[in-house]
Amino acid sequence: MTTSTRTTPETGDGRASAKAKANPATPKGRTSGGAARLVDEGRIPLRAHLRHIGALVRRNALQIRNDPQSMFDVLLMPIVFILLFVYVFGGAISGKGNQDHYVDYVVPGLMAMMGMNVAMAVGTGVNDDFKKGVMDRFRSMPIARSSVLIAKIVVEVGRMLIAMLILLGMGFLLGMEVKTSVLEVVAAMGLSVLFGASLMWIFILLGIAMQTPQAVQGMAMIVLMPLQFGSSIFAPPETMPGWLETFTEYNPLSNLADAARAMINGGPLAEAVLMTLGWSVLLTAVTAPLAVAKFRTKS
Repeated sequence: MTTSTRTTPETGDGRASAKAKANPATPKGRTSGGAARLVDEGRIPLRAHLRHIGALVRRNALQIRNDPQSMFDVLLMPIVFILLFVYVFGGAISGKGNQDHYVDYVVPGLMAMMGMNVAMAVGTGVNDDFKKGVMDRFRSMPIARSSVLIAKIVVEVGRMLIAMLILLGMGFLLGMEVKTSVLEVVAAMGLSVLFGASLMWIFILLGIAMQTPQAVQGMAMIVLMPLQFGSSIFAPPETMPGWLETFTEYNPLSNLADAARAMINGGPLAEAVLMTLGWSVLLTAVTAPLAVAKFRTKS
């Protein structure tokens, strides 16, 4: 009697099928090596996103507390600038002995300048964090990539507000008068902070793209100098040559300085405010996505 044997993939021809030899399925969300996969930012809930930002803001604030020298720029820069421009340039612009009148003109303009200088420091700080490997550690964590950059901006906005408060305090000591109301002064500060925050995205993008902090600082100065001195911050555009006056009229810093000046000293402000808001939205809409994308892909 003949016994029939059943042929199986394992015993029939000595070869196993691909399914039989396949490795066990890798758990979802992990690589075969067991390393956690980077979290897709779009899948992070808003509450978790805000929690990440808050934790990173605390981390950045603790860094400042442990390194108080990092606050020297925002504490001393407003004092140096207002004394320099009032007593060096004020007499030339307003006439000798009339520096008190120039204080009312230049302080609102310097509020715009404070935002630009603090924004420049953000770019060099981001570049330095990449050099130290801090950003690589952040990118390996399951947090939204934008959280790191937004937390940086939140802390720098706080530094910017401190600089503006010191600037206003020095202005009052030198004889500045508010011809409107406290609410409008606060509104001028808020508009300056909003525009300064939009500039931070530009300098963050530069900080990520450039190779060294020195390169970031050099590029920032090339951008800052024409915008600052080719504006209505320090002098009325009517006193400038025709071609420079045209540039000044379209300079976003002139719009901000004119808006802050109108809020503090009185005068028409609708056009200047709308132009400043438009520039702030445009700069943020263009450079923030570019900065986050570059942050994700920087090697």
